[in-house]
Amino acid sequence: MKVAPVIKTPYLLFLGDAPDQLAAKVAQGIKDWRPEFAVGQLRLPGCGADLGIAEMDLATAWDAGARTLVIGVANRGGVISAAWKVVLKEALEMGFDIASGLHNLLRDEADLVEAAQKAGRQLHDVRVPSEEYPIANGVKRRGKRCLAVGTDCSVGKMYTALAMDGEMRKRGLKSSFRATGQTGILVTGGGVPLDAVVADFMAGAVEHISPDNDDDHWDMIEGQGSLFHVSYSGVTMALIHGGQPDALILSHEPTRKHMRGLPGYALPTLEQLRDTALPLARIANPDCKVVGISVNTQHMSQEEADSYLAALEARMGLPAVDPFRNGAERLVDALVEIS
Repeated sequence: MKVAPVIKTPYLLFLGDAPDQLAAKVAQGIKDWRPEFAVGQLRLPGCGADLGIAEMDLATAWDAGARTLVIGVANRGGVISAAWKVVLKEALEMGFDIASGLHNLLRDEADLVEAAQKAGRQLHDVRVPSEEYPIANGVKRRGKRCLAVGTDCSVGKMYTALAMDGEMRKRGLKSSFRATGQTGILVTGGGVPLDAVVADFMAGAVEHISPDNDDDHWDMIEGQGSLFHVSYSGVTMALIHGGQPDALILSHEPTRKHMRGLPGYALPTLEQLRDTALPLARIANPDCKVVGISVNTQHMSQEEADSYLAALEARMGLPAVDPFRNGAERLVDALVEIS
């Protein structure tokens, strides 16, 4: 088994020329869940994202203690641009390691590899699996598992799992967050970059990271993609079948006008998501239940959010909350009820 080298903290979060806030979701996740790792942000001209933390150049960040520059952008196609490379090479020369979760791997960029070798620095490709995974066998595992499934990509599935895991631990209950994407791995230090695993082995990788456990232990499995997103539905299916969830949380961002990156596709309703995801989950776990709804209300006022959540709860008969904004207590209550 290959062991990934340790990524040095704290981080300087590189936002590059991210077109909008959502494109900087990797950096945003680190800032929200590991603020002690986020020394500052570095943005290029025209950047449309802002984490609201200290603006720093490389020298200032180095003096503040940052030792790894993290590419905090998840752009479509995962491309490292020429403009970025100017900063990345300078960072390596100054002594920074670089970490990236992009599909465009650092190790495939000959000029960056050369610069890193010359400076004696590390290039961390977080999206490269560190071990080989088996093909899923579908054997039922002990312990319990919860998975958030979304109407779209980037609606808050990771935030939901992290918030629920935090609330479980606060109550003294047994819980583990299982990272399946680059942000989760950078936040927690381990996991599987699921969308970089060969397709036939994705479900097996999910089985691998959520193994047998105590009967009263919950795995909070980080969700990915969406069954309704034609670009990324495959990874969601692997999570549903490999995860064998006992509980599903429906995740939604109500201000979206269309699917992320797909202007020709409208978002499904939460009823459509429920009625699609649950039968698929019951193939691997006939006892699976939909227990709650997680809503990303960041673009709504508190009054708008409260009104929306109340109406949604009345409509669907499930607890509906924004776990990051208002806490995950009621979602965890729903898990406790079925435990």
